Amino acid sequence: MKTLTELYDFTGRSIVVTGGTGVLGKEIVFALSSCGANLTILTRDPSRAKSLMDRLKSTNGRGILVSGDVLRKESIEKAVEEAVRAFGKIDCLINGAGGNNPKATTNPQQSFFQLSEEGLRFVSDLNLLGTILPCQVVGKLMAEQKQGVILNVSSMNAFRPLTRIPAYSAAKAAVTNFTQWLAVHMAQEYSPNIRVNAIAPGFFLTEQNHFLLKEKETGALTERGRKIIEHTPLGRFGNPEDLIGAVLWLLSPAASFVTGVVLPIDGGFSAFSGV
Repeated sequence: MKTLTELYDFTGRSIVVTGGTGVLGKEIVFALSSCGANLTILTRDPSRAKSLMDRLKSTNGRGILVSGDVLRKESIEKAVEEAVRAFGKIDCLINGAGGNNPKATTNPQQSFFQLSEEGLRFVSDLNLLGTILPCQVVGKLMAEQKQGVILNVSSMNAFRPLTRIPAYSAAKAAVTNFTQWLAVHMAQEYSPNIRVNAIAPGFFLTEQNHFLLKEKETGALTERGRKIIEHTPLGRFGNPEDLIGAVLWLLSPAASFVTGVVLPIDGGFSAFSGV
């Protein structure tokens, strides 16, 4: 049996990451870099990734930044071609791109009936189509290679839809369903050495949800934030580094018999009935 050090050694493995410039995505990128991975970070806005790339260089990490839009298949194909030119192959795909938008969020000034088609479509497409399209492009390479690992990012909203964010909740539920579908499809149609899983983060403070969970002026918990903490047995929001153990495990050979799983990382939120 391989040692733990060998199982979590990603040296020589090429990993494509979407959403790698976000709060959670950055920590995943740094962790994989520290394990020796070759990283291709796909982003629509390269200017947001300067600090990320500077940190990678300072730690001798191997990574490239490529321009790409997860909602345009041709754009993803060009980005993947760059990754293959740089590292020769793709072993893993992490679909971290996603998020919510105020235009698709209800509040006292904006009812469900007033949510714009633009906002609803943006959130639905970003989370669902922005997961499916990279899986089509990279999954095709994995089918040819007869091996690979795909890791999607679902959400606690997929287990229990939350108030105020209908498009995000519905899209993440669809990501969970798609993850299970793709796991079966890739294993049965192409190779049992292709695995597809997802993580379902609970409540982490990110750019997208900060305005919902903490008061901008004081930093105090909003009513929504307080309810979340009360229903989280571990009594806090998640820290980005709380994702790392699960991500490394699901990508590694240690999880070679795990596919079609959506793993909650939520401080016990999904296990608590409220009483």
